[in-house]
Amino acid sequence: MRPVFVAGAAVHPFGKHRELSAAELGYRAVQGLFASTGISPEQVDSGFGGSVYGGSLLAQRVLQRVGVSGPPVYTVENACASGALAVHLGWQAIASGSADCVIAFGTENLSAFGGGTLPLTTADIEIDQGMVMPAAYAMRAQRYLHDFGATVDDLTQVSVKNRRNGAANPRAHFRKEVTPEDVQQSRPVADPLQLLHCCPNSDGAAAVLLCSEEFAKNLGTAYVRMRASVVRSGRFHTSFRDMTWPDITERVARVAYEMAGLRPSDLDLVELHDAFSVAELLHSEALGIAERGQAFKALAAGEFDCGGRVAVSPSGGLLSRGHPVGATGATQICEAYLQLTGQAADLQVPGAEVALTHVTGGGIFGVDNGACAVHILTTN
Repeated sequence: MRPVFVAGAAVHPFGKHRELSAAELGYRAVQGLFASTGISPEQVDSGFGGSVYGGSLLAQRVLQRVGVSGPPVYTVENACASGALAVHLGWQAIASGSADCVIAFGTENLSAFGGGTLPLTTADIEIDQGMVMPAAYAMRAQRYLHDFGATVDDLTQVSVKNRRNGAANPRAHFRKEVTPEDVQQSRPVADPLQLLHCCPNSDGAAAVLLCSEEFAKNLGTAYVRMRASVVRSGRFHTSFRDMTWPDITERVARVAYEMAGLRPSDLDLVELHDAFSVAELLHSEALGIAERGQAFKALAAGEFDCGGRVAVSPSGGLLSRGHPVGATGATQICEAYLQLTGQAADLQVPGAEVALTHVTGGGIFGVDNGACAVHILTTN
């Protein structure tokens, strides 16, 4: 397969944009991508748009407004992994040689639901019993604390670190640091999780330009190589599920490292799915950047700080940047692109050359997560 490159990225800042539909947010991100790269609609061979609640034909509605009309356009949904799936399908199109220039974006407006937990399908036995995301991650947190000797204070330090990172991110929903006391005094959600252990429901969008090497060179913008793009679904079973081991993350990461010819120790930064503070601990272990049951110790030692061994969520992650579910995976790619091209400003990880992005999508009966996507990008 041909090598695939990212030659542009644009994000509509996350936050509460009640007056803007998912389609409008997506349009603004894609329009920003066109403006920053200078491409014309005629150069786009295909388009992929990810969203969970944006409605049918969303990608067509967005791309038609920027003049992309006629080539194949796909609207995709894979829960929180929807934006990453759009990027993955764009990667496939470039790698296979069926396209030289692809737009992939993700968009979401969650303000339409007014707050609270997101609506999930009712045709699911676990959801009918109350297995919403805060409940699932609360159980994961309880088990992790019990098995490995971590404390709620360790969960709190994840939130403090990521809110500190996000305070410098102009694209983030929350741009204010918090203290451990702020987190501990925020209202309870699901024991042991307080409100500031949880990511916000946000609105926002992000778009990336994927292309062949020749196209990237002719375009003239900064570009990085996408060394790996891997998507897998959860393995169905009805037996015991280990709440402290996201099997799907480990499986996808293993394939991605092999595809990229890299190891966890090669990573300079990771943007992972920290929808809840405990998720950073669980997924960093499954991604291989910490030993099992030891991530909270690496965090406490500063190894996950921007100047540490591997910067984890230097953008602020979902906890600070926000989580407009369909946009998150695409936004992670944008943040990695900015880091690797030296455009991350106050967020810049010194000497960043290798970045990994990771997002999981939804929980349904019989699986750990419905989907997971991992991408690895490098400067060469």
